[in-house]
Amino acid sequence: MIIHFSKKQAEPIPEEETAIWACTNESCSCWMRSDFSFGEFPTCPICNSSMTSDMKNLPILTNGTKRGFQ
Repeated sequence: MIIHFSKKQAEPIPEEETAIWACTNESCSCWMRSDFSFGEFPTCPICNSSMTSDMKNLPILTNGTKRGFQ
């Protein structure tokens, strides 16, 4: 029996400039999307340092959980 696997070219994932929060601690590489943060000025969930706003080129995400709840 012969099995053939096709090597399809992976489609490129579309990216966009995205607002993020980045940890200010130089030894910590934590960051999070601003859309998924809690609070106006979040603290780092890893080291509890303050975070600063920044931009990062990231894959586009759509949040399917936002529905019109009444």
